[in-house]
Amino acid sequence: MPVVREFRLPDLGEGLTGAEVVRWMVEVGEVIAVDQPVVEVETAKAVVEVPCPYGGVVTARYGAEGEEIAVGAPLVTVAVASTTGGAPEASGGGGGSAPAVAVSAEVERPLVGYGVAETGKGGRRRRVGVAAVAAAPVAPAAAAAVAPVVPAASVAPAAPVVVPVISPLVRRLAREQGVDLAALTGSGPDGLIMRADVERAVAAKVAAPAAPAVGPAVGPSVAQDGVVPLRGLRKAVAEKLSRSHREIPAATCWVDADATELMALRRQLNATPGPKVSVLALLARICTVALARFPELNSSVTEDGSGIVRHSAVHLGFAAQGERGLVVPVVRDAQNRSTEQLGEELGRLTESARKGSLTPAELAGGTFTLNNYGVFGVDGSTPILNHPEAAMLGVGRIVAKPWVHGGELAVREVTQLSFTFDHRVCDGGTAGGFLRFVADCVEQPGMLLRQL
Repeated sequence: MPVVREFRLPDLGEGLTGAEVVRWMVEVGEVIAVDQPVVEVETAKAVVEVPCPYGGVVTARYGAEGEEIAVGAPLVTVAVASTTGGAPEASGGGGGSAPAVAVSAEVERPLVGYGVAETGKGGRRRRVGVAAVAAAPVAPAAAAAVAPVVPAASVAPAAPVVVPVISPLVRRLAREQGVDLAALTGSGPDGLIMRADVERAVAAKVAAPAAPAVGPAVGPSVAQDGVVPLRGLRKAVAEKLSRSHREIPAATCWVDADATELMALRRQLNATPGPKVSVLALLARICTVALARFPELNSSVTEDGSGIVRHSAVHLGFAAQGERGLVVPVVRDAQNRSTEQLGEELGRLTESARKGSLTPAELAGGTFTLNNYGVFGVDGSTPILNHPEAAMLGVGRIVAKPWVHGGELAVREVTQLSFTFDHRVCDGGTAGGFLRFVADCVEQPGMLLRQL
């Protein structure tokens, strides 16, 4: 007889409580292999495929497309072959037995918290082997009547080493980034490997992460009464901005700057062979130099408000418009990258944002944000800080305006720079000094040579 396993929605990221079903990738009655993706879900951070740690026949699915599933709630149930050699059977309309088909002999890969069963006396964890399953679909009513079965004591104990990872997403992220989970020491309870552990390993390698292939993002649906459900990314953004507005005493200062020389430098750089340099890359380089001069602005206040964390690395976030709305990808260790390298990484992350393929790791861990709202054709803004960051530089459109230059009225390329900061980490003098230094670098980009 088969053993029916229930796979529940795992924790797909720190702080996430649920996910919305975007697309089912399997049908009831379908034979699946171990670690085969069964559903595509949208979290507050990304669209991801969720693999199932069991191989066998799918007997039930939970949640319709567009429905939100809570972390820990059932996703699918799978009829896994027993270890006695018999294949699970499904009753058809005529009462006959369905023919058995062979499935890969690969056994279930243990996921701590999922895909393993405890012995009745709290002994060692055991796993179930996958031998053969029925190919005929299992009726939902019959599947609902089958209760989960604890493996018999005769099941052989698992031989492989179990890597302590809860979330399939963590395993998938590690696989995509080339991180050996067995070489990591988990920071969670009992050495559990968390997403943050994998992200730290990726950052240490200073390697460009590969974006996973995901399906198209699904936007919010409008109910019949005209109310747009607040969920997924939009809900996460709303909660984060509300928290930032409640907790951070933010202030904004701004200044107009003559960007004529900066634009001339960009044209000069792009006239030579090599990768093209964007305005955003030049501004990002200016920010890293300015933050080295004013390190108190690359910081965040602790959760309880009792201290200020000074960040040694500049993980530069920037606002990007994608299929799922406005997102903030992060260029890690921006202070160690040249202008060309910044441009390449900004371009890669921007393209991923447009495709909706950014990973959670690429959207987390920022310490400072650069917001180029000039692309929307506006001059100024007083943005809400990206909690828990302490500062954000905003850049308006660069447009020809009358300007006094060299004592004479001339037409120059002018932009407005705005700087929003957490007043708890510094006073206005520090914020003003940072903004003035950035403006001076925009007006006289040669000043950067003194800082390099």
